[in-house]
Amino acid sequence: MLRPFKSILKEERFGSQSEIVIALQGEGYTNINQSKVSRMLSKFGAVRTRNAKQEMVYCLPAELGVPTAGSPLKNLVLDVDHNQTMIVVRTSPGAAQLIARLLDSIGKPEGILGTIAGDDTIFITPANIDEISRTLDTVKSLFNYTD
Repeated sequence: MLRPFKSILKEERFGSQSEIVIALQGEGYTNINQSKVSRMLSKFGAVRTRNAKQEMVYCLPAELGVPTAGSPLKNLVLDVDHNQTMIVVRTSPGAAQLIARLLDSIGKPEGILGTIAGDDTIFITPANIDEISRTLDTVKSLFNYTD
C-alpha cells in the first residue's frame, strides 16, 4: 500500500484525509480508514500546502537536502526576518518541523546553532550573533527568499 499512498500524494489534489481514504479504496484497499491515513501522513511527514491551483492539499516533502529553485520546499517558506538576536522563519501550516530539520542539518558551518519549530514558525539561534546577517543571508538563499 506504500506505493499507491505515495503516488496519490504526489498528485497534490487531495485536501482531506477522507478524500485520500476514498482514493485508496478506489485502488482496492478496502481495509483503509481515516485513522490509518492519519498515521501514514504523520509517519511520512506529509504536509498541507498549496498546489499549482492554490488549493490546500496533502503532499510528501522532498528529500532533505539543499533545496533548489524548483524544489517544493522553497514554496513552504513564507517569511524570513530577524531582530539582531534571533532569526524567525514563517512557513505554511505544518511545514515548520520539516524546514527546521533541514536547517539543523546544515548546522554551525552555516552559522546555525540550533532551531525550535512549532507548526508554522521556526526560531533560529545563530552560532554567532555578530554574524547574524551572514546567517540570515544563508537561510534566505536556501529557499530563494527575497524581501
